[in-house]
Amino acid sequence: MIRIILLLLMLTAFTACSEFAILMSGSSLAVSQNAYSKAYSTIDFLTVVSTEKDIKTHFYESVIRYDDRRK
Repeated sequence: MIRIILLLLMLTAFTACSEFAILMSGSSLAVSQNAYSKAYSTIDFLTVVSTEKDIKTHFYESVIRYDDRRK
């Protein structure tokens, strides 16, 4: 995870993009996040209805199970 963050910071620092270009790319992500948020909420709702657990709980339980298997 730290390597990915470091790589992204280096790519941002070493590219020839101006600050305006970086700001504009972030704003397009903010506009499109609304669609991603709606899609996630819909999938999460359907998951809760069918399994009575949300996506975060499923993920948390799978991480705990994986951790228990490693021990």
